[in-house]
Amino acid sequence: MRSLPGAGPAPVVPPGLGFDRHQTFSLGELGYVGVALLAAAILSFLLTPLAIRVAVRAGAIDEPDSGRRVHRKPIPRAGGLAVVAAFVIVGSVAWWYADSRGIYWNWPNAWLPGERMGVNQMLGLMGGVLVAAVFGFIDDKWQVRARWQLLEQIVLAGMAIAGGVVISVVVNPFQFLGGATLDTTLDVGTEPVQWLVTALWIIGMINSINFIDGLDGLSTGVSLIAALTLGVISITGIVANVQPLVGLLCGVLAGALAGFLPWNFHPAKVFIGTTGVYAVGFALAVLSILGTAKIAVALLVLGVPIIDTFWIILRRVSQGKSPFTPDRGHFHHRLLDMGLAHRNAVLMIYALCGILAVASIYISETAGAIYTFLGIVAAGGLVLYLLSRRAHEALDARSYADDEADPSAGSAA
Repeated sequence: MRSLPGAGPAPVVPPGLGFDRHQTFSLGELGYVGVALLAAAILSFLLTPLAIRVAVRAGAIDEPDSGRRVHRKPIPRAGGLAVVAAFVIVGSVAWWYADSRGIYWNWPNAWLPGERMGVNQMLGLMGGVLVAAVFGFIDDKWQVRARWQLLEQIVLAGMAIAGGVVISVVVNPFQFLGGATLDTTLDVGTEPVQWLVTALWIIGMINSINFIDGLDGLSTGVSLIAALTLGVISITGIVANVQPLVGLLCGVLAGALAGFLPWNFHPAKVFIGTTGVYAVGFALAVLSILGTAKIAVALLVLGVPIIDTFWIILRRVSQGKSPFTPDRGHFHHRLLDMGLAHRNAVLMIYALCGILAVASIYISETAGAIYTFLGIVAAGGLVLYLLSRRAHEALDARSYADDEADPSAGSAA
């Protein structure tokens, strides 16, 4: 995918400093990404205890129940405040320094017209992340209705669009038909159509991360894998032009999530909450748009939560329920029903996402990622159907096998 033109002119490249677009950064430039990632991880780790205190004082607490929630004691929500703070602070400073000093401008094909991440796009990303955190914190404290959550997500999509983050082309899934004139991408259409497609993508991404946020560290770890994968693809240019600043911000997001994960992994001391889910989902959606063909990659990397969301919504609607009605029909719930311990279920989903991430890197043709994703959608639906048949009744949370000796150990909602 690519953003709308107007993000600023391509910088002048000094002679003799060019690399092929499929080559990676130099060691110095990779080191800069590493420093930013590490700084975000440290800041996120250090800020998490503060986020816990804020959540407790605000009353943003997730209470246990015997239905879809599987934790056994009250756990503070809104831990995502630490992730958001680390991402915005470190990401803004790292982007400003790299852009103002001309770091990463030594690729002749790194910045094509309209592809440089300009100020408007950066404001759209960071401003949207901050607003998303505010909306999410409101939900963590007051548990707002689904209709208001959807309105909030529409506002977030509008902020991204206003910042010039718009899907204007998509991967052509019909390339297998052949033909000399068959393009690898398809134009989305007029601006209103582009806005609609962009909004659907951002809202869908937020809800996919939200729906998989059901076990300790699950959404955090899956989002970490996705951020790292998008960063590698942005740096190497495997499926798109090299986009250093996008790769840099993906690294910062990955660092912020990595710093929070030790607090969130089973047994969790804090949940990322809607605060983090909204902000991280929004950031992943925008970063995947800021780059040719990265949406196809994001579909594959986040195949598990996206497919789970798709089939869950389809099942709820077919039963005459609201697609946002909470229940215990998610993939991770089914793994618990099968007898997997909490930590093992999370690690299994990590492994599945990691396999898809590696596959997305090695599938050089973006249409191949689309075909693979569609195949996984069908296979995932069959697996969920078979698992649903095995689970004849909703199990009480207290019946789940736990891998912690402490019976009061928490686990995510």
